[in-house]
Amino acid sequence: MSLRGCFVAGTDTGVGKTRVSAALLHWLNGAGIAAVGYKPVAAGMEWLDGRWINEDVGCLQRNGLAGIVAERIGPCQLRQACAPHIAAGLEGRVIDRSALLRGAHDLQSEAQFIVAEGAGGLIVPLGHDWDSADLALDLGLPVVLVVGLRLGCLNHALLTAEALAARGLALAGWVANTLDAGMPQLRRNIETLEHELQRRHQAPCLGIIPELDTPDAAHVAAFFNGEVLRVRLGLPPA
Repeated sequence: MSLRGCFVAGTDTGVGKTRVSAALLHWLNGAGIAAVGYKPVAAGMEWLDGRWINEDVGCLQRNGLAGIVAERIGPCQLRQACAPHIAAGLEGRVIDRSALLRGAHDLQSEAQFIVAEGAGGLIVPLGHDWDSADLALDLGLPVVLVVGLRLGCLNHALLTAEALAARGLALAGWVANTLDAGMPQLRRNIETLEHELQRRHQAPCLGIIPELDTPDAAHVAAFFNGEVLRVRLGLPPA
């Protein structure tokens, strides 16, 4: 059975993948599409209220379909906040590639749509011979690319889009997430991204997120282009 959903990748770590993933879950469920978050590999946990917690997994759990336990949303949670394969090695573990695919299919049995979030940038190693892009291929989902708007974003975004194409991954579209509102020529950088990603990869912009005082899922989702999202994610019209 093929999966139905999207894979959220980033131009780097810390560009807002979880924020966008949570907002997608909020938007989908608000549109009547039962959606669940999936963070196959999560690195970085804190001890809170007597147990280890990964903040990204918790965020996806809160904004997705109710009743799904954190261990299913994040089947491989690692304690050290570093590259996943390194974090796994520190715990004497190996990230089980087949188990991650099984976990996604397990969630699909309960939801109409999966929002799977990658770890770090697109080609972060997850083992000695595979990486996050390979995981996206395993899942067979179109990619939503989160572009962190700051100096260097043009190169990071275009390189990542080239890597997606080289791996045979479909780029559904991209979301601009403002990390530095004071970035010189912010508007012109966005216009360049719109032009180049459309020209090179026929990838439309799915939303432009400004700096927000309250960057929760509902506020972020308000900046999505719903019509374009529906088309690019293969959803029925409103």
